[in-house]
Amino acid sequence: MLAFPSTYSVGITSLGYQIVWATLAQRADVDVRRLFTDQSDPLHRHIDLFGLSLSWELDGPVLPELLRNQRIPIWAVDRSDADPIVFGGGPVLTANPEPLAPFFDAVLLGDGELLLPAFIDALQSCRQAPRAERLRRLAGVPGVYVPSLYAPRYHPDGTLLSVEPIDPDLPSVIEKQTWRGNTLSHSTVITPEAAWPDIHMVEVVRSCPELCRFCLASYLTLPFRSASLDDGLIPAVEKGLAATRRLGLLGASVTQHPQFDDLLTWLDRDRFDDTRVSVSSVRAATVTPELARILTKRGSRSLTIAIESGSERMRQVVNKKLSTEEIHAAASHAKQGGLRGLKLYGMVGLPTETDDDVDATADLLLTLKKNTAGLRFTLGVSTFVPKAQTPFQWQGVRPEADKRLKRLAKRLKPKGVELRPESYGWSVIQALLSRSDRRLAPVIAAVGEARESMGGWKKAYRAALNGELEPMPGQASPPPPPWRDVIEENWDASRTLPWTHLRSAITPERLREHHDLALPPDHRAPG
Repeated sequence: MLAFPSTYSVGITSLGYQIVWATLAQRADVDVRRLFTDQSDPLHRHIDLFGLSLSWELDGPVLPELLRNQRIPIWAVDRSDADPIVFGGGPVLTANPEPLAPFFDAVLLGDGELLLPAFIDALQSCRQAPRAERLRRLAGVPGVYVPSLYAPRYHPDGTLLSVEPIDPDLPSVIEKQTWRGNTLSHSTVITPEAAWPDIHMVEVVRSCPELCRFCLASYLTLPFRSASLDDGLIPAVEKGLAATRRLGLLGASVTQHPQFDDLLTWLDRDRFDDTRVSVSSVRAATVTPELARILTKRGSRSLTIAIESGSERMRQVVNKKLSTEEIHAAASHAKQGGLRGLKLYGMVGLPTETDDDVDATADLLLTLKKNTAGLRFTLGVSTFVPKAQTPFQWQGVRPEADKRLKRLAKRLKPKGVELRPESYGWSVIQALLSRSDRRLAPVIAAVGEARESMGGWKKAYRAALNGELEPMPGQASPPPPPWRDVIEENWDASRTLPWTHLRSAITPERLREHHDLALPPDHRAPG
């Protein structure tokens, strides 16, 4: 059974979920069924595997409920030989699976193209063996993390010291696996019931070469890879357009594909006149009148660019290689090409940010609106959330971000700029899930359906701090760190990170170098 922790319309739009499902469904030795929070395929009487695809931190706490509904013990340590192996994957679990680790038997770190077949092959080779033996076999597959075989050690004051294998034969560090083929993923399901109805999604690039210091999509998924135009992209587009006339080109930096102009020229042919083409966020410096013209011709009304901040200084801090002039040029080119709107994404609460930097964002939007009359501007703005495996993983959430969201609204809304702020409160919960260790698992189990409210999270966390929650079975653990320590504190370089035993594309030492390049010493924690 392959689960997605949200509704069908949301889950079926996830390209990662679709690809995992298709990979399993194509195997003769696997009969896979889908499960969403609002519906499921007909279920087997007996389930050998229960998988979860997770791409968004706030979806993770749905897992215990999904397991209970299937009558599967929520804690891995409580499962018997007759219970399914519960496994998960996706960017959230690859970055830091520890808050959810006690619920999983195995976590797949990295790209699924090679990792998933190796995982299934390993299980099939020992299918009739006792559960403990199967888990040992899985731990030998590169990129497969078996949490029960790794134990956290704590200082008497509750500080995390390490996460170590329980047996010297196990690797001390588990490395993310990377797919290096010249083809990437595309939709295997096209349906009007999806959140993006009847769209065929094609992954153009994976990762991003820009390396903004807060960005999980850049650092976690390195190296930057692009699909072959002739062997990957064009066949994928042709396959999808046999079923629909809506095409979505996906990737963190689509227009930086080395042959993107050639792809655009191909899509400009008369045979695609009835096809609607949309692209995900593009780098502002790559926006041209020709790009805007072809997208307009193919039914797009707007373009999305990430600016992070209107302040040149802040863009330098986060390593956003983008000038104010390039942002203005992108707006001008979008209008010149016939587009009606420009959506910009930014952040508040970034390290070292001041009110003046936030005002610079408002000033930029108002100047763009004045200088590009007739173009509709939308600013999506979120609060900075530290993500594991990025240079800013040591930085905390800044409480003043909440006021800065309101500051932007006060400046922009009366002037006709649409503002779409993400909730500061839910950014706090994202940070809690992003930076915590296994001691958050009892909180996740206890919060239950109250996870939909901030009050529910804070109440469950207070109960954990006071020793009032039912403990996890197995090894005893101290209470979790104080709420503020996890969410708001800047951590020093010597601190043991919850994900210290998991390795992405760049070493922690190199990530720290990137961190220290960005921030003056007075904005760093000691270390």
